[in-house]
Amino acid sequence: MTAIDNGFIDYKSEVLRKSIHLCSLSIPIVYYFITRELALSMLIPLAVFSIILDVTRHYHPSISKYFYMIFGFMLRKHETDSKKKSLNGATYVLISAVLVVLLFPKIFAITGFAVLIIGDIFAALIGRKFGRHKFLSKSLEGSMAFFVTSVIVIFFTPKITGSIGEYLIALFAVFVGMIAENISQGWADDNLTIPVSIALTMWALYAIFLPHLALILPNVPN
Repeated sequence: MTAIDNGFIDYKSEVLRKSIHLCSLSIPIVYYFITRELALSMLIPLAVFSIILDVTRHYHPSISKYFYMIFGFMLRKHETDSKKKSLNGATYVLISAVLVVLLFPKIFAITGFAVLIIGDIFAALIGRKFGRHKFLSKSLEGSMAFFVTSVIVIFFTPKITGSIGEYLIALFAVFVGMIAENISQGWADDNLTIPVSIALTMWALYAIFLPHLALILPNVPN
């Protein structure tokens, strides 16, 4: 098999992974309509189960056999490394969801997580297919794809009053998320760094520039 064939197969696998990753967009959508307590009551058990299964597959061959039979096509090379014993991306998504829902107001959690799903998908697919120019740790093309698609996302995520200030804060937070996505490679999982960095940035900027706003979304459970 040639290098071109390998690259085509790798890209097809990435498309498949990101198609499944898109299902995680259901988390911020559902969270918009329910309370934090209800969201955590669903997310925490899922995250705990995923962590236990993910760790166990590294130490128990019988579980590992079935795990890779079912989920092996979704995993990257570093996620299958028996020496590193890394958690897989899906587990990090659930851990990330628990953290942002637990720690941040709903408006920041939803924005950060929605950007994670959409921005990360386009960054990976565009970066792998068209990435030619180096930017920090990844490609300029992938980072620009992340930023542009994430800017589109913030026009659909909830706002408290819909003021221009809220959109400008979200815009800057998306830029921070783009940097987090780019430099996370090798030391952290971007499923964690993207939503957390965005939520933190928004929280800080709301506190500085919109301190009078109560961080509660109108007409929805909080």
